[in-house]
Amino acid sequence: MQILDGKKTSEDIKNEIAAEVQSIKAAGGKVPHLAAVLVGNNGASLTYVGSKVKSCEQIGFDSTLVALPEDITEADLLAKIKELNEDDNLDGYIVQLPLPKHIDEEKILLAIDPDKDVDGFHPTNFGRMALEMETFIPATPFGIMQLLERYKVETAGKHTVVIGRSHIVGRPMSILMSRKGNPGDSTVTLTHSRTKNLEEFTKNADIIITALGVPEFLKGDMVKDGVVIIDVGITRVDDASNSKGYVIKGDVDFDEVSKKASFITPVPGGVGPMTIAMLLQNTLLARKIRSRK
Repeated sequence: MQILDGKKTSEDIKNEIAAEVQSIKAAGGKVPHLAAVLVGNNGASLTYVGSKVKSCEQIGFDSTLVALPEDITEADLLAKIKELNEDDNLDGYIVQLPLPKHIDEEKILLAIDPDKDVDGFHPTNFGRMALEMETFIPATPFGIMQLLERYKVETAGKHTVVIGRSHIVGRPMSILMSRKGNPGDSTVTLTHSRTKNLEEFTKNADIIITALGVPEFLKGDMVKDGVVIIDVGITRVDDASNSKGYVIKGDVDFDEVSKKASFITPVPGGVGPMTIAMLLQNTLLARKIRSRK
């Protein structure tokens, strides 16, 4: 069994990007500039955005945090999005989700210029991904594809079962794993909360990518020997014996499933760190695309 180490791999990718940024600087070019829009003061969002800004500094990107009040009107947020779209100094930006209840998330995401949508959530970019064109791939799926590629996990002709159909992870993963090339060329089954007899699918899967958000849902008796496991789940579970009062659990019962797996991502330290690294990779791509114009 081999651990798919997202922490190490994400550092490798950041180092590669940092070297490229140095080359851009040496040639007198403009370094990539990423902005993050944060509405309100959600604790998890603050932590996540903070780590993005820190990662930008680490690799030599310019970064801007656009902090907006919780009670901002939808119209004012749309005006800010328009401003960011028109800012030539900015290569890409993300709007941190979730947004406050009074704001229509879909309306905001649609307002983002697809050329600056480094989260890869805009329908234009989603469509380009499905058509195998150059685009921004959503950061978490992009990170999973990088782990599979860098650890040389065989995917061609394999049966991949994706658990969860969110637009952020499950659905894009089902498309990416079935695309031509490596990693890809998989036969994909997309399962979800309404799937009957899920075990019948997981027991026959060569690769399982789970993004369900149910702690330790996938047990040892639900998988076959040699399975490849990508665990996207991340849930806080109360634990009085832990100094923090909680532990982080994935969708997979690691102790049981790791005994049968050929490759497995840990939680934490697997898919999570890759997400920020791929957001930076998308921002670098955005800079390259803009410099061609």
